[in-house]
Amino acid sequence: MQKKIFIATYLLALLGVACTHQVKSNAVLAQKITGLKTPESAVQAKDGKIYVSEINEFGKDGDGRITVIEHGKARVFATGLDDPKGLAIIGQTLYVADKTKILKIDTNGKVQNFVAASAFPSIPLFLNDLEADPQGNLYVSDSGDLFGAGKGGAVYKINAQGEVKLLINDQQDARIKAPNGLLADNTGEALIILDFTSGILYSLNTKTQVLTDLNEGFGGGDGVVHHSNGSMYVSDWKNGKVFTVNTKGEVNLLKGGYQSAADIAITKDEKFLLVPDMKAGELDFIPL
Repeated sequence: MQKKIFIATYLLALLGVACTHQVKSNAVLAQKITGLKTPESAVQAKDGKIYVSEINEFGKDGDGRITVIEHGKARVFATGLDDPKGLAIIGQTLYVADKTKILKIDTNGKVQNFVAASAFPSIPLFLNDLEADPQGNLYVSDSGDLFGAGKGGAVYKINAQGEVKLLINDQQDARIKAPNGLLADNTGEALIILDFTSGILYSLNTKTQVLTDLNEGFGGGDGVVHHSNGSMYVSDWKNGKVFTVNTKGEVNLLKGGYQSAADIAITKDEKFLLVPDMKAGELDFIPL
């Protein structure tokens, strides 16, 4: 049972400034996309195209790819990636958290390195979610040694020049176990962090490094997104569930029955929630 910890005014102050972009064309056709190879993350561009990261076989370099969905049809957009996970779009560039590095992909599907593993203060172990703010910065979570000792969790900020700054790690705060889903406000001063191991939702003040508990009970917390009405949506990978968190901090089950609800996204018109079901190899559309 989720424990309500925060209040409406706090949540609205944190996220209420987020804006909604209008989709120019290619309205979402709300039909499930099947046949994907271990889909982990999804994001929609302003032109309506939906991009999905496909890990394929975990730990096998070179077999990962990005698929684009346009007018309800899926096609391969970029290949040769390792274990691509979190996606973010800045301008017309798609950024990908790929194992221990950050890649950037242009509109033609050309893949380039943006941030190498060696550019991080510590070599990443499991780069996971990727988030962008309006200032053009990226935020990436390193879930650490998920399948080992459970160490090495960290969250980083990356500027437009590819310079990496550590925001918080498990050595600074033991609550940072396996950070996964990230959500930035429009100022870049507040960052919501969803932890995969503890299932707890936190808020990090990026200036003071103060970490605040917001809510708990999300199992294998994976993705977190925001609606302009102030609500949030949170996915639980381990239990195959997606929850809503309203402005009063109340948590309700939106949909269950997934094999593994991964890194969710909201469409630009806010009419659908995109849910990659990793183990099922599907991308689902939940009407909002």
